[in-house]
Amino acid sequence: MRRGLLAAVALAGLLQWGAAAPGLAQAPLQKIRIGVMTDMAGPASDATGPGAVIAAQLAAEDFGKSILGDVAVEIVQADHQNKPDIAAAIARRWLDTEGVNVIVEVTNSSAALAVNEVVRNNKKAVFLPSGAGTTELTGAKCSANTIHWTYDTYAVGTATAKAVTRRGGKRWFLITADYAFGHSLEADAIRTVKAEGGQIVGTLRHPYAVADMSSFVLQAQQSGAEIIGLANSVVDTVNVVKEARNFGVVDGGQKLAALIMLITDVHALGLEAAKGLQLTASFYGDMNDKTRAFSDKFAARFNGRRPTMLQAGVYSSLVHYMKGVKALGSTDGEAVVAKMKEMPTDDPLFGQGKIRPDGRKIHNMYLFEVKSPAESKAPWDYYKLVETIQGDEAFRPMADGNCPLVKG
Repeated sequence: MRRGLLAAVALAGLLQWGAAAPGLAQAPLQKIRIGVMTDMAGPASDATGPGAVIAAQLAAEDFGKSILGDVAVEIVQADHQNKPDIAAAIARRWLDTEGVNVIVEVTNSSAALAVNEVVRNNKKAVFLPSGAGTTELTGAKCSANTIHWTYDTYAVGTATAKAVTRRGGKRWFLITADYAFGHSLEADAIRTVKAEGGQIVGTLRHPYAVADMSSFVLQAQQSGAEIIGLANSVVDTVNVVKEARNFGVVDGGQKLAALIMLITDVHALGLEAAKGLQLTASFYGDMNDKTRAFSDKFAARFNGRRPTMLQAGVYSSLVHYMKGVKALGSTDGEAVVAKMKEMPTDDPLFGQGKIRPDGRKIHNMYLFEVKSPAESKAPWDYYKLVETIQGDEAFRPMADGNCPLVKG
């Protein structure tokens, strides 16, 4: 586990905030501690990891002064090693003895669910997961202290399947990771494809981190499917795309649709291997002037690497968190989350949106197609926009989540 103080950003202007006993003058709020918990060295570290900490630093620097005035923002980091027990232990230490007010990021669904319970029981802190995909965070495990940012498996599975099927990709074959994350993606894709009048011609499931995906790709190629859907992530998705290129899948007329793929995966593959692949994301650094400005600052801190949507989600969630703290005048967890839900969301990276009572952050999702090498005009110029999926259509209806906060 790696942890430590990364930044202490001192900001200007005095605010007389804070909780005080009845009849006493309010004490000023002097400091906010942000805990960035993520995968620092494992399979998701490129997509989150040190870049998530940089995103938190940039949020504090860009908006701390204008929002919080004379409140110091301290950022600490820790590596949960993709283990829920380690994630829970870090969260308890941060909240019980180290004064952390808000925990962000937490890639890995099982780790995020563990942190969610610690924060729920603590009540005084806020949890803003960006990298976790599980819909349970806004379903049966929803919490008054948690807001789920960036994406979930329903959004990427449903949005990708819906947009691709509506554009004529009616016959699907799914290659699925054989664990809960992949099963959830697969189920959402199957339901959506059928609802849009499409057909599932076959499915195959594989264990995690399979080096040789050739047999899976060959069966998908021979199935007659128009779309080969990839209900997996990170190394498995990359390996499928590599094999598909080796076997001429795309050149033969079939299309690949990745239900969850990040720009760092495309960067690792290269455009020659990834060209034509379709994927859904909530953020792309080259979308507009505001996202480009953030991406340029991020790249200057991170050896030229551009941010993923998960790293962008850390920045976006903290901007709105600071607005909630300012509006409330307190860092009390449940009260801050309630205030954040009252306020429309608006930041340079995700634009306008809202937060539902179940804690689901709502914003647009985007179907992209990966450019060919000839179409790319600059480093990290990888995507062309195919379709915008409105947020209310992309995310699971609140009534279907069974969140105890909104029953009845």
